[in-house]
Amino acid sequence: MSSYIRGGTPLRDEEFRAIIKEIDRPRARYNMAAGIAYSRFLEGLKKGEILGTYCPSCRLVHIPPKIYCPYCFRYLSKWVRASDEGRVVTAVISYLSATLEKLEKPEIIGVIRLDVPGYRFTSYRFPGILHRICGAGEEDVKTQRIYDARVKARWLPPDKRIGSITDIECFEVIWG
Repeated sequence: MSSYIRGGTPLRDEEFRAIIKEIDRPRARYNMAAGIAYSRFLEGLKKGEILGTYCPSCRLVHIPPKIYCPYCFRYLSKWVRASDEGRVVTAVISYLSATLEKLEKPEIIGVIRLDVPGYRFTSYRFPGILHRICGAGEEDVKTQRIYDARVKARWLPPDKRIGSITDIECFEVIWG
């Protein structure tokens, strides 16, 4: 065994495996109800629409939609359709998948501020979505060229959509 070093005893992989006889990934399966707002949002994605709810008190569009405004707690009943275009607010280079597997090719992930015709928003409270960005490379993120770039959703073909956020393959950059 390794010697004691401040705060614990480090183990090499083979030492760990000698002590812990069984290493396994859990095979947990579960079902979850999406609820009223998310169900309608997911149904919209299946149709190629991005839906949100509007709070007349705060004048905010919530995407993904909410049934109650998280700021004023008002019941939200007005649904709005956002454009599938917007601007990149922030972006990162991800070297790991959502399941923490190392990716062969890094992905660009970012927050997209969606356009909602007829509504205006502040720079910190806006209808947005976190998604993959395609048509941009690592240098575009490192040099910050990607920030404020126009993007448009690239949808799966209608017969392949299942009512999931992955019905949008990515948001494709529209370079000037």
